[in-house]
Amino acid sequence: MTALSNEDSPVYIRLRATIAAGILRGDYAAGDQLPSVRAFAAEHGANPLTVAKAYQSFQDDGYVEVRRGVGMFVLPGAVEALRVAERAAFVDTQWPRIRGYIDLLGLDVADLVEREGV
Repeated sequence: MTALSNEDSPVYIRLRATIAAGILRGDYAAGDQLPSVRAFAAEHGANPLTVAKAYQSFQDDGYVEVRRGVGMFVLPGAVEALRVAERAAFVDTQWPRIRGYIDLLGLDVADLVEREGV
């Protein structure tokens, strides 16, 4: 679970968040192949071993499957399952910090929601 990530997260978590956002946006749908570890590492200036660790977390969580010699593919149902997991992680991890900061600054959540486009 990542709750998408923040600057304090380890690199593999931030890379995982980038991939998760792509899956949730629809850049990678069920059946689609993820970029190769090397290609993703080159694109993001990361170590391939770090990218492999991020990819492995998706495999461990059942969102992707490895086809030997071919690559990693998004599994059916992965988008919905990932969205549920990311929502839970956000509510449990990020929202309390955000809410605390909102309170610290004396902001009103309702006003923030109304100013959504600002």
